[in-house]
Parts: sequence; C-alpha cells; structure tokens
Amino acid sequence: MQLLWQYLSASAKRRPDHKAIEDPGRGEIAYAALDALTDRIRDRLRALGVTPGDRVGLCLRKSIDSVAVIFGAQKCGAVHVPVDSTGPGERIAYIFRDCAVRVAVVERERAEELRALLPEQTALLVLDLSDADPSADLPIVRALDLAGAAPSTGASHPSNPDDLAYILYTSGSTGLPKGVMLTQRNACVFVDWCSDTFAPRDDDRFSSHAPFHFDLSVLDIYLPLKHGATLVLISEQVGKDPVGMAALIAERRLTCWYSAPSILSLLCQFGHLERRDYSSLRLILFAGEVFPVRYLRELMGLIPAPRYWNLYGPTETNVCTAYEIPKSFPEDRTDPFPIGQACAHYAARVVDTDGRNVPRGSEGELWIGGSGVMQGYWNLPERNADVFRVDEGGATWYRTGDVVIDPGDGEFIFRGRRDRMVKKRGYRIELGEIESGLIRHPSVREAAVIATTDADGGVRIRAFLGAGEEKLSIIKLKQFCAEHLLAYMIPDEFTVLPTLPKTSTDKTDYQALKAIP
Repeated sequence: MQLLWQYLSASAKRRPDHKAIEDPGRGEIAYAALDALTDRIRDRLRALGVTPGDRVGLCLRKSIDSVAVIFGAQKCGAVHVPVDSTGPGERIAYIFRDCAVRVAVVERERAEELRALLPEQTALLVLDLSDADPSADLPIVRALDLAGAAPSTGASHPSNPDDLAYILYTSGSTGLPKGVMLTQRNACVFVDWCSDTFAPRDDDRFSSHAPFHFDLSVLDIYLPLKHGATLVLISEQVGKDPVGMAALIAERRLTCWYSAPSILSLLCQFGHLERRDYSSLRLILFAGEVFPVRYLRELMGLIPAPRYWNLYGPTETNVCTAYEIPKSFPEDRTDPFPIGQACAHYAARVVDTDGRNVPRGSEGELWIGGSGVMQGYWNLPERNADVFRVDEGGATWYRTGDVVIDPGDGEFIFRGRRDRMVKKRGYRIELGEIESGLIRHPSVREAAVIATTDADGGVRIRAFLGAGEEKLSIIKLKQFCAEHLLAYMIPDEFTVLPTLPKTSTDKTDYQALKAIP
C-alpha cells in the first residue's frame, strides 16, 4: 500500500514539470518542486525535534505553504493536526495542548497570541505569508529561509500503514473539541476507493474548497496529487462568494468540484451560472448535509453534463456510503436522495437500541465497519468504549449515531441524528459546545441551543439564554460569540428569557424550547 506522502513523490517522478497546485492570485508549483520543498520542510521539522509519531500542529491559511507542511510532517512520520486558523486562540491552543504537539506551525499574525497560550516545550515554526510576493511561486521558501538551501539528502520515514497520519478535531458534546485519529491506512483505502469510483485523469483540475481541518479536504488534497492532476485552491474569501466561485470554476476550467450542498445551493441561486461555460466539469461531488432537491434539480439543469454524487460519512469514517444521482428524476420529487450503499472497503448494519439488526424498511442506527474506520478519539477511552461495538463474530463496528432506513435495495435513506449533533453547511456541530461557549458570557446565567430546519432543509441554530441582572445586547452577544466560537457555530437567533423551562428532573426542557416560535 502506498502511503499518503508517497502519492506525491510518485507523481513527482512521473510528471516532474506538471503543475501540482495552483493558488489563484498567489502562485503555482510543479510536482518536482513541491516534492523537493516538502523534503526541506521535513528536514526543518526534524531539526526542531520532531520524531515519528509526534504531533505537528498547523494553524495556517489554505495555501501552497500549508499543503507543503502537511506532506513535510508526514515525511517525518509525524501526525499533522490542522485547525481553523481563523478560530479563537483559546480553542486552537486547547487542541494543541490536548494532543501535545511537538511543533506548532503558525502564521506570524497568530504567533504571539498562541505562544502565550501554549506550553514552553512546544516549539513554534512561524511562517510570514502576509508579505509574500504574489508573483512568487514559493512564498514558503522565503518564510523558512530555504531559498538557497541545498537539496535535502535525508530520507523520509517509512511509515507503517497503521501509523497515525492526522488528527481532525470535531465539535464535542462536552463543550470541548475531540480529536479523531486517522491512520495512513484509513485515508489510503478511501483515496483508493475514490480512484476506482471516479477514475481521475492526469489532466483533471480538482477544486479544494473545504478547509484543511475539515474531512472533505482529504479527497481534495490526496486524490489529484496521487494521479498527477492539478489541485486548485479556493481561498476562504472566494469560497463564501457565489459569484467569485462561479467565475473561478469557469475561468480555471475545473473538472472536479467537491463541497457541501449549501455551497452548491448558493452557486445555483446567486452565481449566475447561465452566463459562463462549465463544459470542463465532469464530476460534482457533495457531502456533509442533505441537498434540498429543488436546488439540486436547478443545479443539474444549469450544469447538466457532470456526474453528480451524494457522499455520506462522519469524520470518523470519511465517506462510507455513496449514491450517484440519476440524470433525470420526476419533477414532483421532493424527498432527498439516498445516501447510497456502503463503499467497497466498508460493511454496514442498521440496528435497534440493543444492537440487533432491524427489519428492512425500519428505522435504525447505522453502524459501519471496515478498514477506513478511525482508530478512536485522542485520549478519550470512555468515549471510545461508547462508540465501538464488537459483535459475536469478533467484528468491530462504529456507531455513527445517524438514523437511516434500508428500504430493501441497500440504498440507505438518511433520517436524522440520535444525539445533539447537527450539520450546518457541511460542518459537524455539537450543540453542547455552543452552550458551553455562551455560558462563559458574564451576563448569561444559563444557555440552551436547539437546531431547526427551514422549508428548504437548511439548519438554523437558535440560542435561548437566561440572563443575569445586566441586559443582554444581541449585537454584543454576536461579538462575544465571534471571539469564542468558530464562525459556523454562531447562532442564527438569540432569545432571552427570565429563566429557561425545566423538566421534572430540573433539566433544561428542550421540547418546550422547540415549541417557542
């Protein structure tokens, strides 16, 4: 089995001068140059004390630089831990402390803040990306003072497929994010399944819309680089602008696009797609949430040529089921499409609360087993014991917490969640983490958060607050949230009550909150 970093090295030998990454407005880099750069980063990390199995934190905006650091860390045999570089410093520092990163690679703008929040033994590698010349192909070379460095003579670590490759932190029900541990094997079997399913070509041009701390980015990064194709980075600014995205897809002649359905819905509503040529697109993949059929139908009408795929799976499994959308379907269809059958490297069961298989056509929790399932949560043995089950035959299953139906054809239909996790714009959000953030406000005595669904299937987050003596300002609440929560976690609505409704056991009555208009 090839390892993730070996995808890059093999493509560099096969297509040394082919463009590996484009960062529109900032530069581009060919395969041989990218592979050499990652070797130098590997050497720099080793000089800072990184050894196989160590964690390397990444607090970097999406760029050629951050891709290179990911591969440089892997070539050390290290485990990279990407975070949202725009997130609150305390959250970033918690993640880096929790998994004891040996080195944190951060941008200059966050260095002073994070240095004060991290243990003294954590080394900082600071990249100055803000002053990089937009015309420079390799802004990181100057940042790492490697412009005149001789080629590396070191060797990359021959990792075992079962070594950890990366840890992705997701929203946690306790209010603290939890680290999902993924091995080289976990990622590679997924990338190999993508190769078999989507048949990438070396002239493909893949989008990279998802941030690197989001599991959609695993396909974005490794699938094109495995096949010697080109990865086109979508900046955070362009990624939120449907007009800008629509222009970039057409002008950069992208062939493969992958994002959350909410992004594609924005594109078809506000991107003026009818004005541009999208004949290069041959694959449109979406995952992370339900795609309202009305917008999917509209998008397929505007861009009819590509194959459309609905991909499903939590971070713990990456994509574990998939469904190809038919080219045509009834005009009166309103029900979302299935999430599909289990991928080739997975098995799936639908079970009741006692772990027994439910009859076909009945609702149950989806359990997934196979070589792509995570190794567990970092340093959370009780949580691991809760989410994994071993059956009578000795097979291990991961409890997704998602309720599905198998109507009898193996094409699972998603029904919802059993716990208090929701997905919004493709991001997984534990409502308890939002509550924990809100309760830190000095004038909030208690907080409860619920999620509702609008007519188009979109998720809205509503926060109910029990106030103290000081009157709460909604504007100041939103400012507070911006400082303590990730942007996609900030509630859409705030309601202030004298006290929150309680159940007979003195717990917050969420059902009563849902009844409040």
